Amino acid sequence: MFIDAHQHFWNPARGDYGWMPDNDPILSRPYLPADIASGMKSTGVSKTIVVQAAPSVEETHYLLGIADASAAVAGVVGWINFEDPQQHAVLKLLAKHPLFVGVRPMIQDIPDDTWMLKPEVQWAYEAIIELDLTFDCLGFPRHLPHFHTLLTRYPQMRCVLNHCMKPHIQHHNADNFNTWSSGMSRLAEETNAFCKLSGLVTESPVLYTEQQIKPYTDHVISAFGANRIMWGSDWPVSRLRCEYEHWFDLATRLTNHLESAEKKAIFSQTARVFYRVED
Repeated sequence: MFIDAHQHFWNPARGDYGWMPDNDPILSRPYLPADIASGMKSTGVSKTIVVQAAPSVEETHYLLGIADASAAVAGVVGWINFEDPQQHAVLKLLAKHPLFVGVRPMIQDIPDDTWMLKPEVQWAYEAIIELDLTFDCLGFPRHLPHFHTLLTRYPQMRCVLNHCMKPHIQHHNADNFNTWSSGMSRLAEETNAFCKLSGLVTESPVLYTEQQIKPYTDHVISAFGANRIMWGSDWPVSRLRCEYEHWFDLATRLTNHLESAEKKAIFSQTARVFYRVED
């Protein structure tokens, strides 16, 4: 069973997707389980983890409703307001839902790069640990040292880096690659973080090549090892560059040099263990 560890559903009419451009031919439309079904069927993906795309608890409830009605959804990563300690009760209530697995603040969109370290949001990490939930880390290479500080502060927290921390593949040069790769290696060596092999095509040029992406996948696989890496489609954001099947096929080619057990980990077992996916 292949597991997609990172995809989205949304409906722009909800009005809480502030990042979404108006009238974008790809993004600015509803995406529901029927829209991903053909891609999942053709690739053999049978379960997915749906991740929040709006900074609202209301969207989390919306996603849980979709999950309840879709046998393919194995878990939902939602959102709470880290700046409101009273939302501990909200998180506690969400945690009672069998398909609610964790939370993701949209750190990449927050102007303060050190926001995650502010004293007033630390209660949320303690609550995540207390409730045995997961924490999805969404950011850019500039956030790497701050995530290192955070994750070494809370070694018990089950955390996963989204999209390989969005390396600057479009603007590849030695300095950018070395800054990103050294930061990722430090997280791999000194924290318990997992990493999602996702989002890389979106960070690549429109006319990307396998050779442009390979140094980045090679590095995270070497640094984290297959048992801490999980493949994700980042669909439908990935449609800005390619269709579901194309990214899956590219990811399989980029991991073809691995042993079968390692490939099984990346495309299934790591996500199963991390998000506690049941058959």
